[in-house]
Amino acid sequence: MARKRKGAPIHGWVVVDKPIGVTSTETVSAVRRVFDARKAGHAGTLDPLASGVLAVALGEATKTVSFAMDAEKTYRFTARWGEARDSDDAEGRVEAISDLRPSRAEIEALLPRFIGEISQVPPRFSAVKVDGERAYDLARDGESPVLEARTVLIHDVRLVGQPDRDRAEFEMRCGKGAYVRAWVRDFAIALGTLGYVSELRRTSVGGFTLSDAIPLEKLKSFGHSPAAFEHLKPISTALDGIPALAVTGADAVRLRCGNPILIRAGLFARIKEEAGPDDDLQGLTVYLSSAAGEPVALAELSGGELRPFRVFNFGTG
Repeated sequence: MARKRKGAPIHGWVVVDKPIGVTSTETVSAVRRVFDARKAGHAGTLDPLASGVLAVALGEATKTVSFAMDAEKTYRFTARWGEARDSDDAEGRVEAISDLRPSRAEIEALLPRFIGEISQVPPRFSAVKVDGERAYDLARDGESPVLEARTVLIHDVRLVGQPDRDRAEFEMRCGKGAYVRAWVRDFAIALGTLGYVSELRRTSVGGFTLSDAIPLEKLKSFGHSPAAFEHLKPISTALDGIPALAVTGADAVRLRCGNPILIRAGLFARIKEEAGPDDDLQGLTVYLSSAAGEPVALAELSGGELRPFRVFNFGTG
């Protein structure tokens, strides 16, 4: 006898405003319980000391997590000068101190050097894997994991305030893999001082923003009531910027079976219109839905065909 699968086939995204002191894993588990969802994941970890946007995928939406993780992210954060901490945030142990405090003019003069493609060594307490183990696990065991520098993209950073001489507040837009804690650590050193992140709030992940987010405690208060489902967003929410097309019933059946469909003249024209006239269409990812708007597949344009590489299944089994 087949083992009964736990949970309901709930599909979509829930944008949570994660509070300080709760892990991303705990947040996902709480959302899953509220919706009694069979499957759940999230689009990018937030440290326990960080708050803000945590996009939680349920059911078939988990197949679009990678697109959300690759999206641009925005943070508001506070750098505290004068101390280096082993975790590069307020939770860590103080390793060194400095009496130097940078001025606004010094901060703004240095900012251009830390915008664009920069080299960055992730914090010791991070989820980066070293020889198959998470760096934070090694660090908590008293080891000093050796992490390699990586190139990350910082789209923009601006100084938004200086509450006092010990602190500076910033807003950053960055790409995948960038660590705010590492940025502050390196920026402080370049200023001739030391620093760590004392407050961090994520305000957006791709198309998911704080204006769409529901505080975790409020969501939990709904229990299994219909009110929770008012905050369930479509799977396509994570696919902002990807050309989207509706396909016929016959094409939808072929795609759901994992088979490619030919790109006829009319379909090619619609793809061209969606993607833009200057885009190279070869290898383009396209989101395909039925005429009724139900997700069908994500496909790649190749050799005159749309070849599905991720198919959405909404069976109840």
